[in-house]
Amino acid sequence: MVDLELVVFDVAGTTVRDDGQVPTAFTAAFREHGLPTDPHVLRSLRGASKRQAVHDLLPSEPERADAVYAAFRQHLTRAFAAGVSAVPGAVEVFAWLHDRGVKVALNTGFDRDTLTPLLAALGWDDGRLDAVACGDEVDRGRPAPDLIRRCMRLTGVDDPRTVATVGDTVLDLRAGTAAGVGFNVGVLSGAHGRDLLVAEPYTHLIGSVAELPAVFAT
Repeated sequence: MVDLELVVFDVAGTTVRDDGQVPTAFTAAFREHGLPTDPHVLRSLRGASKRQAVHDLLPSEPERADAVYAAFRQHLTRAFAAGVSAVPGAVEVFAWLHDRGVKVALNTGFDRDTLTPLLAALGWDDGRLDAVACGDEVDRGRPAPDLIRRCMRLTGVDDPRTVATVGDTVLDLRAGTAAGVGFNVGVLSGAHGRDLLVAEPYTHLIGSVAELPAVFAT
């Protein structure tokens, strides 16, 4: 196995099954506030800091943006409460990495208040994660490397070449590139398909996180 210290995973679509909860919540929130629900716009929000993404869409209306974001959070929280599950193989990969002394972290565009009940529903608030970085805890969301670097600080990892990032969106891959990680892995289990991910910088493109042991062991 390569000299790997830390793997930073995305959440929705990467380690948590993406059953359309995020775009559905955005669509409902946009409709409530009279905004168009262009599928291309919704797709572009995937992987981004959710609050910042909404404010970027309404740069001259910060109060309206806050209201839209609050509605999005309410719809998403209800959707997650109705049922959420891990991507097959994710939990096993976490354990496989820990067995080899590799730390496991999550980074996400969700804020902490949104993510906490999701982790509890999955049973991932039991100490199996070495670090978690949320969109409201950094100055810049993806494609900036801030979330990845926060995970590195929280786990005491200094060299980005010993870090792997794993995500399902173009912004995940761009953030990994900006951070200078040794492994920048795209997965095809979530928001963006091969047609989008293949055009981005990456070291590996795989079906899902279940294939990671084969990537890291070669």
